[in-house]
This record gives sequence, structure tokens and C-alpha cells, in this order.
Amino acid sequence: MRYWVIILPNLSVNAMAIYPFILLKNKAQKQDVELINHERIHHRQQLELLLFGFYFLYLANYLFNLLKYKKHYQAYYNIPFEKEAYKHEKNLNYLANRKWYNWINFYSA
Repeated sequence: MRYWVIILPNLSVNAMAIYPFILLKNKAQKQDVELINHERIHHRQQLELLLFGFYFLYLANYLFNLLKYKKHYQAYYNIPFEKEAYKHEKNLNYLANRKWYNWINFYSA
């Protein structure tokens, strides 16, 4: 799966995946294979949900979690898409073997 990297020094987060782009704060992050793998996992999730579905569910999960946990970081880390990406970012072969819609398994995890 092809992706393009865009460096945005003023990005408010460390990195972000907006298919087919990976947005990074600095050039050195291009060498961080785990970070790139994390964002590529998000690309796969985005494709599965035809982009719009991903962004809708991502935002809905974040807002629900924010009401539940009252803290940004807890809300963010409990989004199923993030749980899957963080759990598997070190496994550089994960996408080759990943089952479609695997993020669903992270709703209860």
C-alpha cells in the first residue's frame, strides 16, 4: 500500500494518518518504523470503512470516551482504532497477516 509523507512542523499531534498521507512533525520521524507502521494500520482501517466511516466512528468513539473518562488521553487511548494500532505497531509484519475489520475486537479489550 503506497503512502506519501508530509512534514508539518506545526502539527499539533506527533503524527496523523489521512489516507493516503502520513503527516509528521519532523523529517527524522520518517525513520521511525514503528510510528510509520502505526499510521499504516490506520490507513488500512480507513480503507475498510471507506474513509468517512472511519472518521465518523473515530470521532464518535473519542467523544463517548471523553464523556466516560473526562480526560483527553484516556479518551484517545481507548478508541478501538488506536488500541489496535498501538498493540501491533512493533509487529512490522502485522498488516500482511491482519484480518479485515480486526479493530472490532478492540471494543471490549
